Amino acid sequence: MTIERTAVTDAIERKRSGHVNTRQELEGLVQAYLDGVVSDAEFTRWLHAVMEHGLTTDETAFLTQAMAASGAQLHWHDTPGVVVDKHSTGGVGDAVSLIAVPLAAACGVKVAKLSGRALGHTGGTLDKLEHIPGLSTDLTMAGFKTQVAEVGCAIAQATAELAPADKKIYHLRHRTGTIDSVGLITASVLSKKIAGGAPHIVIDVKCGHCAFMRDEARALALAHSIADVGRRLGRFVTVLVTDMEEPLARSIGNALELHDALDVLAGRDRSSRLRGVALAVAEAMLSVHVGDEREGAADRMQRLEAALADGTALRRFAAMVSAHGGDLKAVATVGSPAATVEASTSGFVAWIDGRVLGEAVVKGEAKRPGEIIGIRLRKRIGDHVNPGEPLADIYGDAMLAELVRGAVTIQPTAPKLRPAVLHRIHARPDQHEQVPQAHKPDR
Repeated sequence: MTIERTAVTDAIERKRSGHVNTRQELEGLVQAYLDGVVSDAEFTRWLHAVMEHGLTTDETAFLTQAMAASGAQLHWHDTPGVVVDKHSTGGVGDAVSLIAVPLAAACGVKVAKLSGRALGHTGGTLDKLEHIPGLSTDLTMAGFKTQVAEVGCAIAQATAELAPADKKIYHLRHRTGTIDSVGLITASVLSKKIAGGAPHIVIDVKCGHCAFMRDEARALALAHSIADVGRRLGRFVTVLVTDMEEPLARSIGNALELHDALDVLAGRDRSSRLRGVALAVAEAMLSVHVGDEREGAADRMQRLEAALADGTALRRFAAMVSAHGGDLKAVATVGSPAATVEASTSGFVAWIDGRVLGEAVVKGEAKRPGEIIGIRLRKRIGDHVNPGEPLADIYGDAMLAELVRGAVTIQPTAPKLRPAVLHRIHARPDQHEQVPQAHKPDR
């Protein structure tokens, strides 16, 4: 693409004046920034204009596609079966992918999951997986496709070849305080998924104190934006808005969360909130299956429950781990806690500041990589406690105990609990509304 610098700077000024950018302007702007024709300072002027004036749905779709087309793009035309990708906006204790990916694959869909690492107060899916000895998530695009076709699922880190414009823009947004824009978040989330090529996408928008998106109204606005833009770019999209007012898993810490996920897959955990959300996400992944149109949500849930009960899901997880070079049998046991925090009064757990606890654990893991660092909650919001009852076990760093004491609030009355799944949105592509695809070679 030949980039006229004057046209790009005009596009920036148009946005600063409150005008809508065209597809051509956004394609030129993204490519110019990626190529270094536009500086960080100049692109930041456009980002601040977006923060002030917002992006229309058309602008968001054009921006998403331009970012997706900035590098290589996968396709799945030669892979038999229905291919699905899954993404979460993240939060403390979010071990859902470790369960939902092999569970959905065990029930018939191909899951091509591109994942990330720890960010802010949350651990990443890749970080949890890499507590399995020998496991590598660094797959080539060809290797990624082969594993999905042969094993049924893969969880891999996105290569530098996919959506490089998103990576550059994402880092600039963090440096310049231009994060909290529904349009920019939508483009960042979807550009990687569009580049990943899966025709069906399930997005889990986390909402609450322990998530990046704390406000439910904002989370729902983001969910609608993702569904609408994904549909316009030719994808079948399901978006769930799920509650994360407290840590989702019973544990905080990558190694401990891996064990929580294994407990669900092995049938040792039959009632946790983590299990419930993982089942909801897996059901959404199955709902795109081009199969028996008579199968409803209850039927899909029954199949998922059966896959957990008979060990099929755990065997699929083990097969995926093996394909990644990992040895599931060599996973270290949790061992004994370094300390246990006990309640000093009776009442109901009304609040757990998982955000503070998550930040502390992430920092601890960064200082002591490979070790088991974290907190296993013995009580959750709504549970009744008596003086002397355990609230949490501390692993690896006894100093976390004091933090837990200050992060848990106990009150005389039981708090009102929110449902695990707050909203569901389904969107199918409409041929008349689709944005024309950029001409990039498939991989």
